[in-house]
Amino acid sequence: MSIRWGILGSGDVCEVKSGPGFQKARDSELVAVMRRNRHLAEDFARRHGVRAFYDSADELIADPNVTAVYIAAPPGSHLELALKVAAAGKPAYIEKPMARNHAECLRMVAAFEQAKQPLFVAYYRRALDRFIKAKQLLDSGRLGTIVSVDVHYASDGQLRLDPAQLPWRVQAEHAGGGLFLDLASHTLDVLDFFFGPLRDVSGEAIKVASPGDVEDRVVLRFSTQAGARGGGSWNFSSPHKQDLISIEGSAGALRLSTFGETPLELETSSGSEAFALPNPPHIQQPLIQSVVDSLLGRGNCPSSGVSGARTSWVMDRALGSYYGARDDGFWKEPERWPGRRV
Repeated sequence: MSIRWGILGSGDVCEVKSGPGFQKARDSELVAVMRRNRHLAEDFARRHGVRAFYDSADELIADPNVTAVYIAAPPGSHLELALKVAAAGKPAYIEKPMARNHAECLRMVAAFEQAKQPLFVAYYRRALDRFIKAKQLLDSGRLGTIVSVDVHYASDGQLRLDPAQLPWRVQAEHAGGGLFLDLASHTLDVLDFFFGPLRDVSGEAIKVASPGDVEDRVVLRFSTQAGARGGGSWNFSSPHKQDLISIEGSAGALRLSTFGETPLELETSSGSEAFALPNPPHIQQPLIQSVVDSLLGRGNCPSSGVSGARTSWVMDRALGSYYGARDDGFWKEPERWPGRRV
């Protein structure tokens, strides 16, 4: 028996990161793809050896040969598409961030619970060797009691955008905010994977230098379930680059990056150790395999709709000072955002 996948939104992320993973995972097939541009859907299908292609989401979801659906469209369409998949009685694997806000995530989770179908989210770092090794080191007690967790990220990702052609990733209607949702969501999910749900979350967001309406700098404060204090800063309009998670314990420290492939660095009283664990060619394939195994009843995927919704809740707490209430269609009225400066 195999899981037969259909993809809604076969864009760039599907070319290498995810699409081939559905074909290479054990007991998994990619049988159909969809894009609104039928020519592009046909081109993807031809190049990747996929039998069926559509320009209609409804047609792909209704295809009896499709037994599970991967939603790879921008977050602004995730809720609508997810509700359709749930109504069809099929499981879904949905791209991150899970939705534009936590409220949309909760609607998805409820719909799949009612349909008695599983919902998974593409926070694929939970299945990568580097992050599994980091969690093992944390759980082993070699760092002693965890005291602090600090995140620092900086890039020029929003600074160098063309104001006349802003991509969907920095349009609130489609993304829910700026690159914080697209990129910081990975780091925040990693922290959830390491420590469980974050607590005492607060933060602020501002726009400093980038074009468009959305935020480009965010700071965050939180604590872990065990009581360690944490903080994070993300700057998407910086000329400098930084990508560091630093975890300090009473007996050692662990350092790693979210996006780079630099080795894990462990420091204890015994000395320093480095663990080089590069990413696989198709970075989502290990998590896709865990989704397939879960659907076939032989394992549990570590990234669910419930865990994905928690990360969206954390991001809403960080962005509330900029957008105001994030539990409604805030993206429709940017003139009302308290943090926006014209």
